[in-house]
Amino acid sequence: MAHKFAEIAFTRTVKQVQEDMGSRSGYASIETGPDRNHLLRERERTFIEARDSFYIASVSETGWPYIQHRGGPAGFLKVIDQSTIGFADYSGNRQYVTTGNVLNNDRVALFLMDYPNRRRLKLLGRMALVGSDQPSILDDLKDDSYDAKVEKGMLIHVEAFDWNCPQHITPRYNQAEVEALLESMRDGG
Repeated sequence: MAHKFAEIAFTRTVKQVQEDMGSRSGYASIETGPDRNHLLRERERTFIEARDSFYIASVSETGWPYIQHRGGPAGFLKVIDQSTIGFADYSGNRQYVTTGNVLNNDRVALFLMDYPNRRRLKLLGRMALVGSDQPSILDDLKDDSYDAKVEKGMLIHVEAFDWNCPQHITPRYNQAEVEALLESMRDGG
């Protein structure tokens, strides 16, 4: 199977539902052809490093899914190489649900949104925790503009990704984007 995301996500049951709902033939065509959707290219790098937040899902040892929002300055989620992304983990609510889940099952899913431009990227990967015994990696992951102690690093080895259709993405804008739009309107542009 050439489309890595489809290889992982389209299980036998999913394919049966696609067949029942009439979409299987369209998706079957992406499963042949060149090997793709597992190595990050410039398009993905640019998109990932422009994000100031993302959602990450993990699964508990009892089988329950868990989703968490992560935020920071644009670029806090870093592309390390074609198959690895990572970020520094700072102290938050101290529940450690994602951390605990990953210690049992390293599979994660990330959902990265660009609301103003109605684009989204889904990533599937395996997460590894980076501790204080690996200071050079932690240093690479930290954001120099954020003055807080890094608790640990989180590296995600990307297994697959998929760009999603924009049909039902409601555009949303942050304060800086709204101010830029208002300024443009005031300037007559």
